[in-house]
Amino acid sequence: MTNRFEDSAAFAAALDAKDPLKGLRARFYCKPGVIYMDGNSLGLCSKDAEACVLHALEVWKNDAINIWSAEESKYFLYPSYLGAKVASLIGAEPCEVTLTNSTTVNIHQCLATFYKPTPARYKILVDDLNFPTDSYAVASQLRLHGLEPDTALKVVKSPDGRRIDEDALIAAMTEDVALALLPSALYRSAQLLDMARLTAAAHARGVLIGWDLCHSIGVVPHALDACAPDFAVWCNYKYLNGGPGTVAGLYINRRHFAIAPGLAGWQGNKKETQFQLRDTHEPSPDADGWLTGTPPILSMAALEGALRITEEAGMPAIREKSLQLTAYLMYLIDERLTKYGFQVGNPREDAARGGHVALEHDEAWRICRALKDRGVIPDFREPNVVRLAPAPLYTSFSDVRRLVDILEDIAANRLYAQYDAARALVV
Repeated sequence: MTNRFEDSAAFAAALDAKDPLKGLRARFYCKPGVIYMDGNSLGLCSKDAEACVLHALEVWKNDAINIWSAEESKYFLYPSYLGAKVASLIGAEPCEVTLTNSTTVNIHQCLATFYKPTPARYKILVDDLNFPTDSYAVASQLRLHGLEPDTALKVVKSPDGRRIDEDALIAAMTEDVALALLPSALYRSAQLLDMARLTAAAHARGVLIGWDLCHSIGVVPHALDACAPDFAVWCNYKYLNGGPGTVAGLYINRRHFAIAPGLAGWQGNKKETQFQLRDTHEPSPDADGWLTGTPPILSMAALEGALRITEEAGMPAIREKSLQLTAYLMYLIDERLTKYGFQVGNPREDAARGGHVALEHDEAWRICRALKDRGVIPDFREPNVVRLAPAPLYTSFSDVRRLVDILEDIAANRLYAQYDAARALVV
């Protein structure tokens, strides 16, 4: 790294000058004087998202119930309309992707569909570093089948609290495992798992496998058509900037289209007969068959606008800038912050890390509070991680350097010591 970067404001400015995505920043509501490093939790609002929401409001105001048939039925078909756009970001066929529910509900939907325990195969495989909503959903589904998580939930433990050992995951895919649910990227350490390798290993052992893409979609390209997992879920409000709590995403591999959805709803019915309101559900012969209720149009409209920017930038350019931003940040940490007790807790190899840097320090909680009072928005993850996500669509290299200037000042002068160490609600 030392040969790639220099520690100077002029060098950061030069990187910004040749950044092909630099013009996109002006389309986001970036607050003056604030360095936003929390796009891996909630992306910033864009002017494109705002315009699409306002347009949807106008259609509602002017057309009322006819919003469902306005503009060639775009809004009535919004789940698949926007799903096709997201499909291009994850390397999937448009028919395999739809937008619906929340990530957690979509996990329940997929488990209700694919988890069919038998006396011989009844366990669900997870890791112990995934975001906990995944294991909560798995445990509740096990109980619905009359099984106890203590015996039917198979957890692969991390060797160090930072990373998951892929060999251990594969070794755990034994003959009693029916299904595996794993994260594409770990929310604490940003470790990227080899989805192709693990999916192939699962299928070779007769194990169905699904992926949680929440912490990689929009910043890491995926090729679901190549690795062909059984299902995948994700949220759209992090790197895709779709707005707080916006509708989530669902991928169902086309080889499963003949399976009845585990959780049926009227919106998942074939469009040809949906308004005949028959007593028998006729699932749509694609991912839309897994839809449940009426889509939340205003929320989805914000995502439509945000996706315009992502499509314009292109995933290769987004990934390239993300890798450069995080590499530059790690370089500056090594050069200036390690002497104050900081260390990088994420993988350093390009192919093994997602879009954020996991900066570790014994006083991470108080350092986060000090950063916020200095105009930096990070987030904290137990036990000692300051997560820093330089989102490539609106973060500059100069932002990264100013962030490290502030961190160095806080650490060198122990400015964090004035803050109470007691934890409070953290998002």
